[in-house]
Amino acid sequence: MTQKKSEKLTSYGDSGFSTFIRQAFNRHLGFEPEDFDKPVIGICNTKSEINRCHSHVGPIVDAVKNGVLMAGGIPLEFPTISLGEINTSPTTMLYRNLAAMDTEEMIRAQPIDGVVLIGGCDKVTPSQLMGAASADIPTILITGGPMNNGEYQGRTLGACSDCRFFWQEYRGGQIDEKSLGEINVSLAPTAGHCMVMGSASTMSVCAEALGMMLPEGAAIPATDNRRMKHAVDTGKKIVELVEKEITPSKIMTEKAFENAIRALMAVGGSTNAVIHLIAIAGRLGIELPLHHFDDLSRTTPMIANLRPAGEYQMEDFFKAGGTPAVLKELRSLLHLDELTVTGKILRNTIDAVEFSEVYRPIISSFDQPLHKEGGIAVLKGNLAPDGAVIKPKAASPELLKHRGRAVVFTSTLDLEKRIDDPDLDIQPDDIMVLQNTGPVGAPGMPEAGMLPIPPKLLKQGVRDMVRISDARMSGTAFGTVILHVAPEAAAGGVIGLVRTGDIIELDVESRKLELLVPDEELERRRNNREAPILAERGYTKLFQQHVMQADKGCDFDFLLPITKKVPMESN
Repeated sequence: MTQKKSEKLTSYGDSGFSTFIRQAFNRHLGFEPEDFDKPVIGICNTKSEINRCHSHVGPIVDAVKNGVLMAGGIPLEFPTISLGEINTSPTTMLYRNLAAMDTEEMIRAQPIDGVVLIGGCDKVTPSQLMGAASADIPTILITGGPMNNGEYQGRTLGACSDCRFFWQEYRGGQIDEKSLGEINVSLAPTAGHCMVMGSASTMSVCAEALGMMLPEGAAIPATDNRRMKHAVDTGKKIVELVEKEITPSKIMTEKAFENAIRALMAVGGSTNAVIHLIAIAGRLGIELPLHHFDDLSRTTPMIANLRPAGEYQMEDFFKAGGTPAVLKELRSLLHLDELTVTGKILRNTIDAVEFSEVYRPIISSFDQPLHKEGGIAVLKGNLAPDGAVIKPKAASPELLKHRGRAVVFTSTLDLEKRIDDPDLDIQPDDIMVLQNTGPVGAPGMPEAGMLPIPPKLLKQGVRDMVRISDARMSGTAFGTVILHVAPEAAAGGVIGLVRTGDIIELDVESRKLELLVPDEELERRRNNREAPILAERGYTKLFQQHVMQADKGCDFDFLLPITKKVPMESN
């Protein structure tokens, strides 16, 4: 085995003195100096009461510690940034890269031989995997798990798909304030992250398919005692990974990312995962072009019947077998010889899966899928030269091929000011366009892409329209929503040149998104465009100066490895 990291650190110039003073200061923890000859395991604790999705992870940390001790290691807990989607302004995406830097630097700086990451809420899991990929010491991920289902008058509720659905119904005058309050009580009934296939659940599934999480970890509910057992097993396993010198770069290979993308498509996962997987892969020098996602989506059946694109939620998904059951159905499409944190190859996990046919309504068979293609499509055209994404299975089928007049909102502030105006010039067949909400323009690319339907149309019964932006949307959201348009408006993208009255053509089957305006007119508009207003100081200035576009994962350009690998090609 290679020299332990704790033995390499010489914080005070003299390695002998560094060891001496470290032993003196560590004695208050109750360990003897020789205990630190054992594998030292850092436990990256993201507990936070402001991030309610992580407020319950204290017992999980304790269980991981027990597992580490059982396996002969020494667990040392340390904190990093905790990003909670609901309470963070303006958006957690602005801080994902900061959290990734925090994770990487704390792993590098501290005398640990391996690390357990505790993720959950949307941007925490990808930020941790980004940081761990760059630090590249033995690593394993565990999450806090999804909430249990909510319930209102016999209807199953899911955060936050139903947050959006019922708020829309309230704005449309279909439910009153009293009913809305009663629903609010049950939308997020237990500890854990959102219990639909939103971004948090999606990234957990992808992490498991990547091989960075023990089997079944993505779906075990936060309140289920099996999550504690999973945490103990995670603590035991990280010690083994240290002993075997299994690092993230040995697990998260090009083929492992292809497995994760196929899992993403099969479960109808969040569009946010496209950005995150590109960013994680980029830390390892692996390029994931957008067309690769589309190619794999075309050849991967959607088999998990999960909201918002389906009917069930994570509690049901767990009972049906979770990610391992999905991977078993996808077996013929996967690279089965990829190493995982189990210390074995993916094939071993899949071979052990037993599936009951009673759960077929939740996870369909490979031969009889819910849909022949996956849950995400990539669009291109003069409106999105570098690509845009859409979830066709969460959209209205009749709008997937559509031509309409653009109604433009120049910012989220402009949208807020005008959307409720009864005199707003908008019709059901129009296409709503939101500008300046990308990585640089917003800044931080907020989840503003599910533009609200104007109340005047809601009262007419309209519940979906084509909506286009350079923003993101929550994985819990739904509708005919086109996102991540690149380049963004603030980077000079064509989306910033759209004017109300322009005609836009969408054809999802042909993967086309076109602005039907002559090139000469677009050039005239480009010459007259105003430069974006950028931050003058602090982290936001750093972000705007160095963030890459959505098709590149929105990571910082200076965090990529110096040497890149050849881009992945589709099979």
